[in-house]
Amino acid sequence: MRTEQTSVLVVGGGLVGLSAAVFLSWRGVPTVLVERHAGSSPHPRALGYTSRTRELYRAVGLEPVLPPTPGRLGAGVRRVRVESLAGEWFEELHWSPQPRSDQPREPVIEYSPCGGIGLAQDRLEPILRQKATELGADVRFSTELLSFTQDRDGVHAMLRSADGETYAVRAEYLLAADGHRSPVREALGIGKEGRGYLHTSRSVLFRAPLEQYRESGFGQFAIDQPGLRGGLTTYGDGRWALFLTGDDTERDEENLREMVLRAIGRRDIDVEIITTGRWEVSASIAERYAEGRVFLAGDAAHTLPPNRGGYSANTGIEDAHNLAWKLAAVLAGESTPALLETYQAERRPIAWLCHDQIFAHNDGQDRRTSEESASIIDDQAMAFGHLYRSGAVLGAGDDLPPALRPEQWAGQPGTRAPHIWLTTGDQRLSTLDLFGRGWVLLADGHRWAEAAREAAERTGITVECRLIGTAPLADHADQLRDVFGLTDGGATLVRPDGYLAWRARSTPTDPTGTLTHALGTAAFTTRRITSPQPA
Repeated sequence: MRTEQTSVLVVGGGLVGLSAAVFLSWRGVPTVLVERHAGSSPHPRALGYTSRTRELYRAVGLEPVLPPTPGRLGAGVRRVRVESLAGEWFEELHWSPQPRSDQPREPVIEYSPCGGIGLAQDRLEPILRQKATELGADVRFSTELLSFTQDRDGVHAMLRSADGETYAVRAEYLLAADGHRSPVREALGIGKEGRGYLHTSRSVLFRAPLEQYRESGFGQFAIDQPGLRGGLTTYGDGRWALFLTGDDTERDEENLREMVLRAIGRRDIDVEIITTGRWEVSASIAERYAEGRVFLAGDAAHTLPPNRGGYSANTGIEDAHNLAWKLAAVLAGESTPALLETYQAERRPIAWLCHDQIFAHNDGQDRRTSEESASIIDDQAMAFGHLYRSGAVLGAGDDLPPALRPEQWAGQPGTRAPHIWLTTGDQRLSTLDLFGRGWVLLADGHRWAEAAREAAERTGITVECRLIGTAPLADHADQLRDVFGLTDGGATLVRPDGYLAWRARSTPTDPTGTLTHALGTAAFTTRRITSPQPA
């Protein structure tokens, strides 16, 4: 029996697994991805992806092949309660409480260089698959993971290909993105917490000429009529889905067509039934995200009910992004394996936050009572303002809230680096374009350039120094100090995933020693730092 070698074996070829293969390969990590199915699910499933997800895809070069942002997607897909599409329309169903008319309007802030992505999952997955392959990932569909074992040096996996051949792959790490019933998670004996099973739903995917009903700007329709309660969703390409919440009845095509026609409210429409689906809706979080050299991501780590915030798919994609740079750093010998422990520390609380927010909102799910509900967090805070607390962040205390809008954080370590537009000559780029590949020091004052050079030499961690006052930052000094929470002479350290690891609001007495300690600590350097730690 042949045995192959790779650095990371990704199990699962859906959105999260393919995203992981893209992020890992973009960082030069040899990656093999296996998926037991021959291709994407015939049911599109997810549709909307957040601006943050588009930021991550933009950073790895996917922007040119992604569709333009739909006009309203950046603000979330709008939903309305109706008798049927052609019948009476009642009221818009808002995701968040609406401000009173007498409340002053807050200023509009641009939080991202990107809008969201409006693309059905079965259209996005082939794009990710092609990009992963272009970047060097070995993507194998119709390939099943039979079993795996692990030891202190790696993971030994047994695979079976479409032609029935059984062979072994030896990987240093395994990333399980194999769905909500994850065989990998089950094999590890990792349990789940949370609300658990909520209900089973049926769906029917169909094609019909209903574009006129999208002209109002709504993309989701809650059907409310005697004997029929469910939701209609458009995928924007002529395909629609009718979801029957809490309905696990098996129906033939004639009955399905009848229900679709009732939801449309017309019988002069040509309806083509494409496929049906059965969904077990649940809300659960894995008890732990890792066991030795095996990591969980996406639905294997958390199942979150579908909601307007798109928490399920987008949270999984961010899992993969968070883990990818850490695996790359450890595999390159720059960071110790202890860095990988911060994956669970950072991402599992985010899954819990999303879990609780789903039940705090009026989103058509089985909600808690008002006494049990979590406080509702602002949409922009949930999209761009999560706080990470881990050993890879210095200065994110337990007293801080789990999420705030970026302008409220003002450069707080543990949060995503804030976006502002930078213009120099005829060039326009986002601050986010300065980050995302490696470690970056954004600093005010030339003393930091030497400090960055010395810190990199002592820690073995390459760090790029970007000085406020030099191109392309020259014309934005005051704004940069403001959004990053710096005074004259301050500096902030940005991780390879674009999150802030550390900050000195002003110049410390010993910039080199202070930065060396911060970089070595946050990066979990494999070198022993001999320089004195700052007082």
